[in-house]
This record gives sequence, structure tokens and C-alpha cells, in this order.
Amino acid sequence: MSIRTALVTGSANGIGRAIALRLAQDGFQKAINDLASQEVKLRELQYELELKDISNEDDVANLIRNTSDMLGGIDVMVANAGVILVKPILEISTSEWDKVQAINVRGVFLCYKYAAQEMIKQGRGGKLIGACSISGYRPSQFAPAYSVSKWAVRGLTQAVAIDMAQHGITVNAYCPGMVRTDMWETIDTSLTTRIGLPKGAAFENGVATRIASKKPQVYLGP
Repeated sequence: MSIRTALVTGSANGIGRAIALRLAQDGFQKAINDLASQEVKLRELQYELELKDISNEDDVANLIRNTSDMLGGIDVMVANAGVILVKPILEISTSEWDKVQAINVRGVFLCYKYAAQEMIKQGRGGKLIGACSISGYRPSQFAPAYSVSKWAVRGLTQAVAIDMAQHGITVNAYCPGMVRTDMWETIDTSLTTRIGLPKGAAFENGVATRIASKKPQVYLGP
């Protein structure tokens, strides 16, 4: 049986790291990417490809093309890279707003677009998986920029799923609540400072790897 290939962005730590490790455990060839990934040695890491900016079209196109060329195609694209901004709207600068949307929304759009192009050329279907959030359903206090970006990812994912069905490509997003990651630590610390919430988090895993498996073909969501 041929080995399937997965590309995971934002896999230096947190959810992306857990997804990359689980995909490796499940037998995928994997290519990982993150701005900080050179500082992290993932267990059984096979490939690491450079991506300068997830919101830059040429960078993302080259990353996906190089992954496909190196590993003989791409079967699963996990667009996990993202950022958080914990500020009320009155304190957010235009540049901060634009950065969150560029990384969290445009980055997912570019990953979907160029991975889908490769998958269609290959003619064997595939899986596109995006990083959404519970904030894509329920806006988060002090995080309007982040909440908007996750609502956009949810809408994008549902729309692209319709477009890609004819090609045998499924498109889904995972929408975790509070997950014990460095990103959540940023939120946790900020909210603790602002409104006195106690620090704490819950851990969730396994959703992305289940979607990436060959068994599920139709999911309703996110």
C-alpha cells in the first residue's frame, strides 16, 4: 500500500505539533512547517520545509509544490498556522487587525487553494483541514479580530467543501475550545490580568487525524 503524505503548517508546538506526531504514528509521510520549527525536534521527523510567511502567496505555493515534488504528492493539507490577539476593539490598530486576518484567513485560503490544485492534478482525492475555533461559533471577549478570523475560516471551509466535492476532496475544519497550548497561555494570561479569571485549560486531540484518515468521507461542519 502506498504511503500517504500530509503537510501540517504551524507544527512547532501546540495543536499542530500534536497533529503532526499523530499523523506520523498513523503512518503518514509528513512535512511540517512553522516559523519556530527549527527550535523543535519533533519525534521521528522526516521532512521540514521552509515557509517564510503563511500569508504570502508565493511562499505557500512553493511550500506545497516542493512538498508534492519531494514526497510524491500530497494527500492531506492541515492549515493549522494561526495567531491570537487579545485586545478589545478600541485598542486594536489597523495593522494588528490586518495581521490576524492575513495569517488566520488568507493563510488558510492559500493552503486550501494550492493544495487543492495539487490534489486535482494527482487525481486521487484528498483532505483539506483548517484550523477554526469555538470562537468561530461564539465570539470571544477581548478578541474581536481573532473571532472574525475564525468565523471566516468556518465559512470558507464550508464553501470550499461544496466546490471540491466533485474532485473527491473533503474539506473540514476543527473547532476546539480551550486547549493547553502556548497560544492559549497568551489568552489565559491576558484574561487573568484583565478580568481576574482563574488560569486553567482543557485538552482535546484526535479530531484532525480522524478526518485525515481514509475512513471518513462526509462530515457535516464545521
